[in-house]
Amino acid sequence: MAVDPPHHVVIVGAGFGGLEVARNLAKAPFRITVIDRRNHHLFQPLLYQVATASLATSEIAWPIRSLLRAYTNVTTLLGTVVGVNGPQKKVLLEDGAALSFDTLVLATGARHAYFGHDEWEPYAPGLKTIEDATTIRRRILSAFEQAERTPDEAERAKFLTFVIIGGGPTGVELAGTIAELARDTLRNDFRNFDTRQARVVLVEAGPRILPGFRESLSDYARRALTHLGVEVLLGQPVTRCTADSVEIGGQHLPAETILWAAGVAASSAAAWLNVPADRAGRILVQPDLTVPGHPDIFAIGDTAYVQMPNGKPVPGIAPAAKQEGRYVAGTIMARLRGRNSQPPFRYRDAGSLATIGKRAAVVDFGWIKLTGRVAWWFWGFAHIYFLIGLRHRLAVALNWLWIYFTGQRSARLITQGDRTP
Repeated sequence: MAVDPPHHVVIVGAGFGGLEVARNLAKAPFRITVIDRRNHHLFQPLLYQVATASLATSEIAWPIRSLLRAYTNVTTLLGTVVGVNGPQKKVLLEDGAALSFDTLVLATGARHAYFGHDEWEPYAPGLKTIEDATTIRRRILSAFEQAERTPDEAERAKFLTFVIIGGGPTGVELAGTIAELARDTLRNDFRNFDTRQARVVLVEAGPRILPGFRESLSDYARRALTHLGVEVLLGQPVTRCTADSVEIGGQHLPAETILWAAGVAASSAAAWLNVPADRAGRILVQPDLTVPGHPDIFAIGDTAYVQMPNGKPVPGIAPAAKQEGRYVAGTIMARLRGRNSQPPFRYRDAGSLATIGKRAAVVDFGWIKLTGRVAWWFWGFAHIYFLIGLRHRLAVALNWLWIYFTGQRSARLITQGDRTP
């Protein structure tokens, strides 16, 4: 199988899918280059716990170089890709450099989508990166600090109002944890007000939260959030966001902290290649995950729109990206052996999980569904299993056990750029 010179595989993005491709090809006779604009791989399912002061950033992120250092044929580059020249087989970087490839894998992830209202982003940050998480943590904790300094009750109410837009898993998890932060963790930390006065509002434009779950599980999640004190507003789209207020269904709500969890858009990969994409910007890939008109370019994860036999798209979750990464690596290996025809990609549903605070969750595996504390423990073990390295698994497990039994969160740090005077 030796090739001289070695076949060069370039992977753009070191998320779950990109790393899976690299690891599955690492022992084959390829030259592999992984490019990412950040030097770390991020475990995004737990990013909201950094945003809500439950975990430190170092517990859910790992340097890409350390993850791939055992593979001598893998080179890691820190850089921002701004385009792809398909006919010339070159990846174009922000600094003007160009990198040639034989096979290209686009695993460029997603960013926030504001549905035509990008002007809302400064007021309602989303949650996709470590920087997003620390920004949100800073806003949440600073709001309590401002409330401590404010004698005016109306002004204090504004600081203590937290609005989360979007009722998917991220929105539900944020709302539940902020409510517990106010009603449990911070309860004895302030002298001029009761943190339990905090108002947490979860806004969903659709008829129910967690629309990807069974309706019975969505109903359970809504009841569990209500039990924590979260106001769940359904069927009421947000029509306006400002620095200190939000308009919901025509009603004006003063709020100092507004968080966006309503939608995502793919990277600019489709525009780079001028190929068809869905409304979210995901490339409409072929059944073998190649880009139309570019048989040597694959797109996976949030970069790709992959349709299942039931007509629904493959969900944008980590297990799906990893399955696509393994499939693409297998396809590249098969081509090296001369087998150019591969069966189409088939997604195996890994189930859906979402947590609601520190003692409740919902788990949907199709054939089985769980709620409550049993689901929370299952959710916890599943996430710990997918963390990288024994140290991280132990650190996160101990943190969660401490929070579970004491309610205290140790990562309550307001870092550089805080808004307090």
